[in-house]
Amino acid sequence: MYTKTGNSCRVHFELPAGVDAKKVALCGDFNEWNPKTHSMKKKKDDSFYLDVYLPSGRDYRYKFFVDDKRWENDWEAEKYLPNDQGSDDSCISL
Repeated sequence: MYTKTGNSCRVHFELPAGVDAKKVALCGDFNEWNPKTHSMKKKKDDSFYLDVYLPSGRDYRYKFFVDDKRWENDWEAEKYLPNDQGSDDSCISL
């Protein structure tokens, strides 16, 4: 959902319960891939979610960092782009 000015957008990120995690962090180029800045909240059904406001007018790469040890892509991402690590990043366009 875009703000009234259109300068930013509230983005809802969600990771389904099937990921089998105790904690999840949202990491991407919007937070310099820092797993300490965007901890996701766990729902009763064991899925994780987080709403983040991001500036509009660009693409953002992101992944979920699960249990401080593994990376997981967004299973519902708009698209995937190759990264320097030999895998893909999830991507959203605002």
